[in-house]
Amino acid sequence: MMLTAILIGLFLVFFLVLPTVFSRQAVLQVISIFREHEALCSQNAKTVDELGLRPAGLAKRLISFRDYKPQALGSLIKANIVQVTEDNKLFLAEDKIVNLHPFRR
Repeated sequence: MMLTAILIGLFLVFFLVLPTVFSRQAVLQVISIFREHEALCSQNAKTVDELGLRPAGLAKRLISFRDYKPQALGSLIKANIVQVTEDNKLFLAEDKIVNLHPFRR
């Protein structure tokens, strides 16, 4: 009975808690990357490659830990915090972060 509880606890930590923690950290990292590259307006927008946010290829994914930054970028684009220009460049809309307390400067 105790072993079952321990296994269930480990399952919850590894498959529910850790991905959430890593995803939140990835959002902070993506925001930081935009700020470091000064991609904060459409005139300074950068490509995914310039920002270093291109998803890893299959071979690299097989031999390394999961990178949550591409998914975090997708979430920020859906939330209009990261905006896409007509030529598919990206920039961080700082004014959209104002209401996201943990992500403010």
